[in-house]
Amino acid sequence: QVQLVESGGGLVQAGGSLRLSCAASGRTFSAYAMGWYRQAPGKEREFVAAISRGGAPTSYAGSVKGRFTISRDNAKSTVYLQMNSLKPEDTAIYYCASYSSGNFVGSNPVYWGQGTQVTVSS
Repeated sequence: QVQLVESGGGLVQAGGSLRLSCAASGRTFSAYAMGWYRQAPGKEREFVAAISRGGAPTSYAGSVKGRFTISRDNAKSTVYLQMNSLKPEDTAIYYCASYSSGNFVGSNPVYWGQGTQVTVSS
């Protein structure tokens, strides 16, 4: 059974930083691309960032490019999202996702975590 467990969310002031982690189990972590998505109140879930199985390439939503960094440690079966220069509009539940193949291009998330709340105050 695949499990994705996010951690690291919380309340932070605008301009601050947070680092999200997602620990994976039940699947060969290093074989699959991973991603982060988010859902704000009243909005649909949206893509934030993705990383291929070997650590490159990566992809970011335009709204977070230059502020967020996705990375992974295959030895620890963990993917991270470093979020800097946070803005109130980054407030959302952040979800970790595991893709159907090693490259996120042309594949889709098939497993999801339960989410972690990030709240950015102005």
